[in-house]
Amino acid sequence: MKQEYIISAYSENHIGLLNRITIIFTRRKVNIESLTVSESALKGISKFTIVVNETKDKVSNIVKQIDKQIEVLKAFYHTNEEMIFQEIALYKVPTAPLMESDQIEKLIRKHNARILEITPEYTVIEKTGHKEETQELFNGLNPFGVLQFIRSGRIAITRSPIEKLSEFLKERDALLAKIESKGKISKV
Repeated sequence: MKQEYIISAYSENHIGLLNRITIIFTRRKVNIESLTVSESALKGISKFTIVVNETKDKVSNIVKQIDKQIEVLKAFYHTNEEMIFQEIALYKVPTAPLMESDQIEKLIRKHNARILEITPEYTVIEKTGHKEETQELFNGLNPFGVLQFIRSGRIAITRSPIEKLSEFLKERDALLAKIESKGKISKV
């Protein structure tokens, strides 16, 4: 059964890696719903956050393929329930309707959005939330003539107190230390 999954992949910042990761999805005919790349909590490590709507088996296989990329430290997949996530949306609407009535102001308050800039020609509004929430505000603003609209890709962190990458790196370092110590013992 298909459902939404969030794939997190951690890597050092290397040219061409994004292209190789997206090819993994293309070859399997899986559409990427959202993709964001940013620095992570670990210095020098980037985090890819990829949202797909697919079966668990297919997502599991994709994560294994991403893991095989040399530059990727580790990749994981999660359900929405295992993650805390948000998106940001920006809306540009004409300023005249905002000045002529309080309907846009009421929408902004109702949706916990905020105004970023007001000019005589346009007003820019920002809304952070889930896709459904940002879409609902768009639908409310649309009758006033939305001039521009953009929604970011999803950003997400796990609900567990410890980042899985940190656990993975600790386990890897312990294993490497053990292997190294065995090598020193056998040489003596």
